[in-house]
Amino acid sequence: MTARILRRAAIFALSLLAASIVVFVFTAVLPGDPAQVALGVNATPELLAQTRQEFGIDRPLVTQYLDWMGSVLTGDFGKSYVTRDVIGPQLADRLGVTLWLVGAGMLVAVLIAVPMGVLAAVRHRKASGTVVSAASQLGIAVPAFLAGILLVQVFAVRLQWLPSGGWTPPVQDPVEFLRGLILPALSLGVVQGAVLTRYVRSSVLDVLGEDYLRTARSKGLMPGQALVRHGLRNAAVPVVTVLGLQLTTLLVGAVVVERVFVLPGLGSMLLDAVAARDLLTVQGIVLVLVAGALLVNFLVDVLYTVLDPKLRGAK
Repeated sequence: MTARILRRAAIFALSLLAASIVVFVFTAVLPGDPAQVALGVNATPELLAQTRQEFGIDRPLVTQYLDWMGSVLTGDFGKSYVTRDVIGPQLADRLGVTLWLVGAGMLVAVLIAVPMGVLAAVRHRKASGTVVSAASQLGIAVPAFLAGILLVQVFAVRLQWLPSGGWTPPVQDPVEFLRGLILPALSLGVVQGAVLTRYVRSSVLDVLGEDYLRTARSKGLMPGQALVRHGLRNAAVPVVTVLGLQLTTLLVGAVVVERVFVLPGLGSMLLDAVAARDLLTVQGIVLVLVAGALLVNFLVDVLYTVLDPKLRGAK
């Protein structure tokens, strides 16, 4: 098992290196001159040349990449081409907001998917199971931003139970922080919970037909007891893989949801940087998002190895 985890760690490191090269090259070859964007159309050639030298974009691409990656590894993402602010501290602050949103959204998704998926599987030939399956199919078709708009319309505008947007840091006011997080987390989690419900249902259905569950029931265990004691762990193995993909989807979905609810996360920062053509900031944000997605996949591989007995014994 240790050797397998070490191999996955090496793959993660190589994938992150390759991703950093792709991100750098794509932003470097985009049309437009960062110095021209920063100074405006009336800048003199001399000032443009001076600014390009200041930004370091007058050097070969290989040198630029090596300097950028060397700085990123120390936590220095450089200074914004537009605002001249240091990017690193902004990324750290915005990342905290996004992680709260994604974590809460995933919690909502799991709390919905596990009981509903198990119910749909156990009662798949009955009306209640059919209703859950139909509801999950409907939920899959709803985009996260549309779910957010509907939630705002109902709970913020009409009922006025929750705020329609904005962000309160948890250390400042925990109650307002939770109230402001509920609707964004629901808009992400309900949609992903519907997707995950389908996988939980399928996985539990596969487990219900296994011989070891029939043996457990023949020894006197009730069907629910047999499933909880012997089935859910095995059913969780394929679901964990899907859960990793769902986390990655939540990271991408957070970009739009943050805009809907006016949250100061990485998604809002990315859209603002793209609008301002602040390529160095875009570069840093995309690298952080890609690194997060790769890290999630690596952790899923590790968890998959721990849960699956066959993989635990593999070299």
